[in-house]
Amino acid sequence: MVGIRIRELRSDRGMTLTGLARSTGLSAGLISQVERGLTDPSLETLRRIARVLDVPLFSLFRDAEPDSDAVVVRRDRRMQVSSPHGGISYQRLSPGSGKLELLEGTLEPGAASSAKPWSHPSEECVTVLSGQLLVEIGSARHDLETGDSCYFDSRSPHRYVNPTERRTVFLVAITPPSF
Repeated sequence: MVGIRIRELRSDRGMTLTGLARSTGLSAGLISQVERGLTDPSLETLRRIARVLDVPLFSLFRDAEPDSDAVVVRRDRRMQVSSPHGGISYQRLSPGSGKLELLEGTLEPGAASSAKPWSHPSEECVTVLSGQLLVEIGSARHDLETGDSCYFDSRSPHRYVNPTERRTVFLVAITPPSF
């Protein structure tokens, strides 16, 4: 379904496949395969596409519109995005239709949330549920232990790193959603 959503967003913006490819730095063939559901895009590919389409990453996945004032997201119905290399995965705990996005992240030993720090127009607060997390924001490095949290402006290039030999699990709240 992510491919269909990307095609819809691209078309809504009057953007050609070639134009999206040029703007993202990805090949037109790869984007075509994603749109047709022939390949599963990597987290980095989705980030590039979402940035160019000017939407939060998780909005590339279809969301049911809430039909009441409360939305329950069941554990077995969470939207998940993983790195093809297996180092990082995110599950969306919020419904994806509000002004706040809540994600549960899992970083494998030695893994990072991205190859290099990146930015997006939001604010974030990350809390470590288990393990240790290194939060890199610009040139600053913040070492977090279980129970620690870090709040920052996501417009500063940032990433999360697991510097240990055991899995790290964390929650991250993002507002407005732009991940």
